[in-house]
Amino acid sequence: MVEYLQSDMECEGLLECLHGLKQLDRRCFEVLVETEEHLTVDEVADAVERERSTAYRSIQRLLQAGLIQKEQVNYEHGGYYHVYHPTDPNEVADDMQRMLNDWYAQMGTLIQEFRDKYDEKIVPAE
Repeated sequence: MVEYLQSDMECEGLLECLHGLKQLDRRCFEVLVETEEHLTVDEVADAVERERSTAYRSIQRLLQAGLIQKEQVNYEHGGYYHVYHPTDPNEVADDMQRMLNDWYAQMGTLIQEFRDKYDEKIVPAE
């Protein structure tokens, strides 16, 4: 916490700070943002030069964080595959603002509990 408050944070750092993402997750997200097409896990894995299973785990973390969306594409003769694309940035920003507001409210409650607990026990020096 102290490190984040004292560091010069970039907007991309929010992905790691608020969502607990790893550097590879951020790279996968950037690949999806930089392309106009929706990509498969295999295409993302190729772009970040990682194994499919490793890229898949990153994609799952991005999905859970709400940063990307998954769509099913059906083949004409049966079967399907999934493609991924970034979530609307305004929606992501609104979610991050809500998370920050919730965190701020929780910290305020904890600070008040600290005051209440120790205010009675510590006598100010005169």
